[in-house]
Amino acid sequence: MSQTPETGTEAPQSAAARLFDLRSMIGGLFVLYGIMLTVAGFFTSSANLAKASHININLWMGLGMLVVGILFLVWWRLNPVKRVEPEQTPPYETGAG
Repeated sequence: MSQTPETGTEAPQSAAARLFDLRSMIGGLFVLYGIMLTVAGFFTSSANLAKASHININLWMGLGMLVVGILFLVWWRLNPVKRVEPEQTPPYETGAG
């Protein structure tokens, strides 16, 4: 019989899988872009604010992205990927009896 590979429910087994958890990448990118937008929002000219109905969208979106990114990073930090240890079968015992 052929053995089929198991798919799906098992957690990643390698350190590289834990290092490249998508939550850390997504959170890091949200934080990076949030910082860039927040800084751009601080330096918005009054002419650009007038075009946007006096709503500093760069500032608000930057702060929102910072919050989402920090939530992803906190989730990644508090709930890391757990390594599933395979069950070990006891070795063949040779005993008297």
